[in-house]
Amino acid sequence: MVNQSSPMGFLLLGFSEHPALERTLFVVVFTSYLLTLVGNTLIILLSVLDPRLHSPMYFFLSNLSFLDLCFTTTCVPQMLVNLWGPKKTISFLGCSVQLFIFLSLGTTECILLTVMAFDRYVAVCQPLHYATIIHPRLCWQLASVAWVIGLVESVVQTPSTLRLPFCPHRQVDDFVCEVPALIRLSCGDTSYNEIQMAVASVFILVVPLSLILVSYGAITRAVLRINSAKGRRKAFGTCSSHLTVVTLFYSSVIAVYLQPKNPYAQERGKFFGLFYAVGTPSLNPLIYTLRNKEVTRAFRRLLGKEMGLIQS
Repeated sequence: MVNQSSPMGFLLLGFSEHPALERTLFVVVFTSYLLTLVGNTLIILLSVLDPRLHSPMYFFLSNLSFLDLCFTTTCVPQMLVNLWGPKKTISFLGCSVQLFIFLSLGTTECILLTVMAFDRYVAVCQPLHYATIIHPRLCWQLASVAWVIGLVESVVQTPSTLRLPFCPHRQVDDFVCEVPALIRLSCGDTSYNEIQMAVASVFILVVPLSLILVSYGAITRAVLRINSAKGRRKAFGTCSSHLTVVTLFYSSVIAVYLQPKNPYAQERGKFFGLFYAVGTPSLNPLIYTLRNKEVTRAFRRLLGKEMGLIQS
């Protein structure tokens, strides 16, 4: 069957059935995007410029911030155009690029959060051997593995999704081109794509999440063995920000990719997808800065240097 959507692109319905909601969502998405740009850029700058943040934890955090910047920039500009006016179209090429980058970066984030959980596990459970185990070369290797796995997943799944025989109406019931929405748009047999998505979900969602939970189970046991309450608070404090980010990210992703097939679940999935694409990247910098004294101190030191340069 010939892909009839290729020459004309797609219609991203998004929340067009709620026109009164679209202007409110425009303000929310635009504000979240600004917070994402400012917050994640600041974390990257602090991790690079402040020598006290030249550690594995902040190396991985700067990777996460760079990923979030790319992730939101892939979809938010198109989303803002669709929310502001009646035009909801996206070209086939634009949809293809968006799908490829969205899949790649989403997969990379799943793996990167697992790597960060391993880093916290070693820091809490093997503190005396931390510098030996989590050395700079290993940090680069683990980060590279996360990015490569994301690229491979997208190279495998994107072409098979775009080869589907899409229905002539070209209406994607979502605000972004992603696999579940494009599978629903197909008028042909999608069993292969659904199996592919299910297998990918196991290896990219279930397995990493299980490893994270195992890591935090070991961390909890190690923390409970600490005698002093101050020591326990400090150990939990080093992990609480990451655990909060993991909870927000995985709960929204699971709601999008592992939802049942019914109209209510699809409608709910769009709101979770919006939070997954826009909300978590804007909240991550706030979570790490508000609950991390080292980052706030680094920010104050950077402000102090800037003020000193201005005054001189």
